[in-house]
Amino acid sequence: TVVDAGTVIATHLNHLVTTHAAELLGRQEVQALLDHLNREAPKLTDDIVPKLVPVATLQKVLQTLLEENVHIRDMHTILDRLAEHAPRTQDPQELAAHIRVALGRAIVQDSFPSGQDVSVISVDPQLEKLLLQALQSGEDSALEPGLADALLREATAAVQRQEALGIPPVLMTPTALRVTLSRFLRRTLPQLRVLAHAEIPNSRTIRVSALLGGRS
Repeated sequence: TVVDAGTVIATHLNHLVTTHAAELLGRQEVQALLDHLNREAPKLTDDIVPKLVPVATLQKVLQTLLEENVHIRDMHTILDRLAEHAPRTQDPQELAAHIRVALGRAIVQDSFPSGQDVSVISVDPQLEKLLLQALQSGEDSALEPGLADALLREATAAVQRQEALGIPPVLMTPTALRVTLSRFLRRTLPQLRVLAHAEIPNSRTIRVSALLGGRS
């Protein structure tokens, strides 16, 4: 296939911007988003930022979403969910997790358009139990080396199988494990999307095509 130089450059720049979107989203860009939304829904923005959520916290929440390739164009939903949960927590990771559930339909649609089945990699219950125990003991940032190596090896093989079949590589996990596994795996497998069970709409059919820690 012959592609003109302009298309190649535009595609490459788009990839760079998408990859580094979280780093490019500064305070000024967040304020521009708020100013744009304020013209459409002034009461929504006035009631939430900065009364409930400081601009700095909103910036961290949006960066957290962008780091995992979650679009932030639906600012109405994002602010609505912040209004609901910000009175109880100001932790950007927790707030982002609540927002992801609200945006679940769009997140899943991005990987599986046209209502097709959601074909995912899942985690064997025994492995889930081990990972949850590590998380509860505060060891999620330093998994036992043998367990970490086995997890990464199996995840890599599962992703390669998904890609060979033309299926987007998506790992489905319990909510409590989603952030831990996403942080650990995306260093080596940036193309792998990690979704929590709660983020997948009930209207979508889930098919498990590979199992980490068990038979695929």
